[in-house]
Amino acid sequence: MRDITDYSLLAHNTFGIDAKCRRFLEYETIEEAQQVAQILRESAMPYIIIGSGSNLLLTKDFEGIVVHSAIASLNPSKRRDLPSDSILLRCGSGVTFDDVVAYCVEHNLYGAENLSLIPGEVGASAVQNIGAYGAEASQLIRIIEAIDITTGEEVFIDGCDCDYRYRWSKFKGEWKNRYLITYVYYMLSRYYEPLIDYGNIRAELERKGISKPTAQQLRETIIEIRNAKLPDPKVLGNAGSFFMNPVVSREKFEALLAQNPQMPHYYIDMEHEKIPAGWMIEQCGWKGRSLGRAGVHDKQALVLVNRGGATGEEIVALCRQIQHDVKDKFGIDIQPEVNII
Repeated sequence: MRDITDYSLLAHNTFGIDAKCRRFLEYETIEEAQQVAQILRESAMPYIIIGSGSNLLLTKDFEGIVVHSAIASLNPSKRRDLPSDSILLRCGSGVTFDDVVAYCVEHNLYGAENLSLIPGEVGASAVQNIGAYGAEASQLIRIIEAIDITTGEEVFIDGCDCDYRYRWSKFKGEWKNRYLITYVYYMLSRYYEPLIDYGNIRAELERKGISKPTAQQLRETIIEIRNAKLPDPKVLGNAGSFFMNPVVSREKFEALLAQNPQMPHYYIDMEHEKIPAGWMIEQCGWKGRSLGRAGVHDKQALVLVNRGGATGEEIVALCRQIQHDVKDKFGIDIQPEVNII
């Protein structure tokens, strides 16, 4: 177990903010996670649990404990009660999530292709319910192994009990900071059924002359699309999509559509529609613009970037100005997807 005081979190957040924490704890095994849980129970300091920091914005030094998982194993789970065409993959919470997707495609395990290149780690996928191109992690998650910080005991949580919704789970609500996730079990299928009718996937495949993509071709195409839209955090600090796409009532949607006939939207149910926050931000004139050293990416308005030396407070100021302008123009409150500390 790593236990370091006055630790820089520069390598643990993709915005590139050089903030420190009073103490940094990192566990590599279930037993070490239990040791960390004991430290947290006995300490008076506040604590936060992080993954790779790809969904984190630090606005100042954290006067407490930061906890991180370094459990890195990835193995099929032997279960006799599974359908013949399914398999469970037990993944350490510290594994990079895209490595899981790559493993699945390489081993002919299907269902995760559309989640290719989403930043972050396995543990965060269970907390955040990451998603893209019509797929969400919750569709794959079956079991979460964790240590209950309040007792130090190992628990097994059924994915169905996590109240998964759009970018939401109980780990962000009533269970926040209660569990140290050690492993996540994803259920994959041996039957391949490509999902290509979301975003511009089909159009990009057609441009390549591909009508029936293999899983590898679909993964490569999604990676290309994401790379064309999203900046590399190593070059331009960012946390991917900064805002969640708002879901509005049918009445609100129809009123907006009447005023904006070209507005993109996604059906949720008979009563609700999802409107892309990036489109609204672009309509407000923010795409490619900056406020001090913080800016909006010139290829994807949903992404806020650190143009060099920006502080967390500068990025928050940009966030608030964008929220104000979207509210003023569309009457919609957009909320950060990023966890602001």
